[in-house]
Amino acid sequence: MAATDNQPDWDAIAEKFDMWLPHIAPAGEAMLQAIDIKSGDRVLDVASGTGEPALTLAARMGDAITVVGTDAAAGMVRAAQGKVAKSGMRNIQFKCMPAEALAFPDNHFDIVISRFGAMLFQDSAQGLKEMARVLKPGGQFALTVWYTAQTMPIMHWTYEAFKDKIPSAIHPPVAKMVSLGDDAVLGGMLRAAGFSEINISTRELKYSFASFDEFWDMLEASDILKVQLAALEATQHGVLRDEIRHFARDCVSHENFTVPHSYVLASGRK
Repeated sequence: MAATDNQPDWDAIAEKFDMWLPHIAPAGEAMLQAIDIKSGDRVLDVASGTGEPALTLAARMGDAITVVGTDAAAGMVRAAQGKVAKSGMRNIQFKCMPAEALAFPDNHFDIVISRFGAMLFQDSAQGLKEMARVLKPGGQFALTVWYTAQTMPIMHWTYEAFKDKIPSAIHPPVAKMVSLGDDAVLGGMLRAAGFSEINISTRELKYSFASFDEFWDMLEASDILKVQLAALEATQHGVLRDEIRHFARDCVSHENFTVPHSYVLASGRK
């Protein structure tokens, strides 16, 4: 999938996306804790990326459940399926498909989950409707989305640093990233999709690095901002880094560089 809506080219950066997984893992764990998984359940993980938290769940539950992960980016699916091949697990598989057109029958899964995916769907409302369609009546769902721009500091800092340096068409996609963070917006969309007994709460996780420089090196190496960085003259990269370092000054200590982020956890039933 090529870059759209100012998003990265998820297909191209799939092999590098795992750099970020340790930082968002707590959100996946919170999501799994919000659902009651039973032996025999079929679980669907929508927008699973390179395989999490689907792989963690499949390993934890073993052959007691079956898990299917989907993603619209073929590169992400290849990376996830490669992990399955290495693990030898037989209770999980990954398929390439957009959330807006899930190729599964109605009422097929007992549980549907999605970590930091719903706000990035091309059509979030349609994607959520599809998630509800394939979920059995009474089945459970859980998903996470980012909260606000200000409580997603890394994205907020990069947007502020880039906005006057590159064309608006390729600004970091902060508006898209937090488009479902408002409780009323998310709750209304979930109800319209067909979900009920909806619980919504705001949680926090922390991105932790040994230093700001370690963070910056990973930001560049992961290609998550490749489009934006490529639009700058090489001489501007240092200026940009120093500007973001200034924004991040309150998160820097002698011991580490820790950045708190807020996200929204929603769960309920069909």
